[in-house]
Amino acid sequence: MRRGTLIKRAAQICVTGFSQAALLSLCALLFLATTPAHAQATDAAEAARKAALALENASRALDKADGARNRVKALTETVRAYEDGLEAMRDGLRRASVREQALSRDLAASEAEISQLLGILQSMASAPSPVLLLHPSGPLGTARSGMILADVTPALNSEIDSLRAKLSDLAVLRALQESAAQTLRDGLSGAQTARIELSQAIADRTDLPRRFSEDPVKTALLIAGTESLEGFASGLSQIAVGEVPGSLPDISDRKGALNLPVQGRILRRAGEADAAGITRPGLIVATPPNALVTTPTAATLRYAGPLLDYGNVAILEPQAGLLLVLAGLDVVYGEAGEVLPGGSPVGLMGGTGADADGILPGTDGQTGSEWSETLYIEIREQNEPVDPENWFRTDKG
Repeated sequence: MRRGTLIKRAAQICVTGFSQAALLSLCALLFLATTPAHAQATDAAEAARKAALALENASRALDKADGARNRVKALTETVRAYEDGLEAMRDGLRRASVREQALSRDLAASEAEISQLLGILQSMASAPSPVLLLHPSGPLGTARSGMILADVTPALNSEIDSLRAKLSDLAVLRALQESAAQTLRDGLSGAQTARIELSQAIADRTDLPRRFSEDPVKTALLIAGTESLEGFASGLSQIAVGEVPGSLPDISDRKGALNLPVQGRILRRAGEADAAGITRPGLIVATPPNALVTTPTAATLRYAGPLLDYGNVAILEPQAGLLLVLAGLDVVYGEAGEVLPGGSPVGLMGGTGADADGILPGTDGQTGSEWSETLYIEIREQNEPVDPENWFRTDKG
């Protein structure tokens, strides 16, 4: 595709906002304009296509939702689709930024050569035609200089064409980045609106089954007397009132296949020490600000609220004797005792400031620079911590 066509199409796309077409087309353009690798461009276009399709499907489901429970599900899918779309767009924008920096370095490195080339061309243009046709050594020198000039001319033309292509690429990339940044801002606005509507829908939801009711006095006493996560987890059964007997479904057949509850990348694995030398038995996952946290499988919400120095915590019970601890959330959803379907929202990560969702990549072009929040994930079997990677698929982390 010619660069001029890319600019025109990018200009057309940027006015459409964060629509499905804008997401798909602009992300694909960014990749096609910044990488010669066909496989990379194809993968990028496919990621954008899936995000656009998910957004479209979520929008249709939202239109058909006739109750708070269905609305929560549709809004959860909407937020996730926005998150996937934003990440696909950011990835393309990062690649465009890296390519722009490379072109700028190439042009800066060639500055002396370019200046010399321009000087030669200017001197040739200002010299009178008869002087250019004569040589001090006579006709033989004139013939030889003509042959040399004939050999040099293609090389000069090649340098000029190369310079013209680099300048054109630079202009295209800057135009694409400007339009992509605006499209991302539009997408951020849509995601924020969906998050607000999701919070309201969860507040309106009253039709979830419950296994027990939480005793607030016993909960407060348990928190006050707890010095560790282990101690709190072992006392969770004490705060339940009127718990319905019966075993939870066994999910051991899904061991190692559960998706992480949040979009993110693993910073530290179980047992790895942090900068202060502290080790924890769980995963620490870097997430984008305001990322949605969901249940990886159907589970009972055993606790939701602040705990010790972990910030806001959600503790889920997918099956008897198995607890999933999610710590470090900014907002937690739901009430203890509710049975949540798989994929249900349990909270949001934090994030403040104008660029809270990491709209623009860092100047170094490195991936993950906008993943500023961290979620701690711990799995406890029979109140003993186990490696979460025994349960979760982390090959994408």
